[in-house]
Amino acid sequence: MSPTLRPAAAADAEALSDLSFRSKASNGYDAEFMDACREELAVTARTIADGEIWVAEAHGKPVGFFDIRLENDALEVYSLYVDPDVKRAGIGRTLWAALEERAVAMAAKAIELDADPAAVSFYTAMGCAVIGEAPSGSIPGRMLPRMRKWL
Repeated sequence: MSPTLRPAAAADAEALSDLSFRSKASNGYDAEFMDACREELAVTARTIADGEIWVAEAHGKPVGFFDIRLENDALEVYSLYVDPDVKRAGIGRTLWAALEERAVAMAAKAIELDADPAAVSFYTAMGCAVIGEAPSGSIPGRMLPRMRKWL
């Protein structure tokens, strides 16, 4: 599958929210956990306006996206989600390659993110290393792996 990449538009918000929710749920989380994450996973027109969100599209529908922002000298990855129906089809690698291109264009020295534990192996394969822990934005007391890739 060869998706096309494009910047997100405000009209994408609902579809991207649905995609992020389904992608997160595909990691085996129960309904209570997912309800607690609903607000954090939501993509709004404001989210799109405030960040830099790129959408991978195939057959006329979003199959993945990422949300990034340059913070100091690091490109912070706020989200990177792939539709669970097309996981393991190269969409994540395509998104990561585009994300790295944006990081270089922004003169970032590193890419940093808080990873879902189920995604650590993907980010490790992309060249990231765990550098610590960060608190979850949705689940009090839950810690997430903090990861970095130097550029």
